[in-house]
Amino acid sequence: MGTLDNKTALIFGVANHNSVAWAIAQKLAAEGARLAFTYQERMEQNVRKLTASMPDSLVLPCDVENDQEMDAVFEQVGNAFGGLDILIHSVAYAPTDDLKGRIAHISRDGFNTALGISAYSLIAMARRAEPLMERNGGGSMLAMTYLGSERVFPNYNLMGIAKAALEATIRYLAWDLGGKGIRVNGISAGPLRTLSARGVGNINDMFAVVERTAPLQRNIEQSDVGDLAAFLCGPASRNITGEVIFVDAGFHAMGLGSL
Repeated sequence: MGTLDNKTALIFGVANHNSVAWAIAQKLAAEGARLAFTYQERMEQNVRKLTASMPDSLVLPCDVENDQEMDAVFEQVGNAFGGLDILIHSVAYAPTDDLKGRIAHISRDGFNTALGISAYSLIAMARRAEPLMERNGGGSMLAMTYLGSERVFPNYNLMGIAKAALEATIRYLAWDLGGKGIRVNGISAGPLRTLSARGVGNINDMFAVVERTAPLQRNIEQSDVGDLAAFLCGPASRNITGEVIFVDAGFHAMGLGSL
């Protein structure tokens, strides 16, 4: 018996086997959840190959900037599952040029794109997930974020601003949806080798800094995020909402590393 038996989950953000969303999916499945996945057109082959090991899963196309595709995804999930218990938001994007150079030179279009895809998309998903979760008496929404929302990480730039907006969105949605029994939380993970991390300069240097500075003196793995996600989506976290919980070997607690 798993902690998520008879639960249903919709996961946005799987790109390949290194994706945080995929680690979460594997853990939710191991705990008994039935899963639905979305994919961007260019990632379809990757996602279908990964999810082939989960024959009962749904795999659906979705561009989070396209309202019609978003509507179609939630309609199909509602028809197939009858409701929804878990929503995983692992979606973020900023134009490469706006992750470099000076913050003062970020373009208006780049800013709007990053905030729309990385933060507004959670609102768009929550609005559509709400009636499906109400059918099941509540649910759990979970979004992925990073410490760059609170502190300056050179080369994270516009994405740090977008993640700050995402974290505010998590808190306001938690208040907005709490009366329906829907919880909304975030996971702030340490650096990981993922497709999106390639857009951040000096990523290898960040691993060395974390290992040297974090209280546990190590980096995390994708499976650590999956474990925390399963907890936050399960019954043991029933009174946790509006939180951003760190899984970064304690790095976020430090002011300075070893002197």
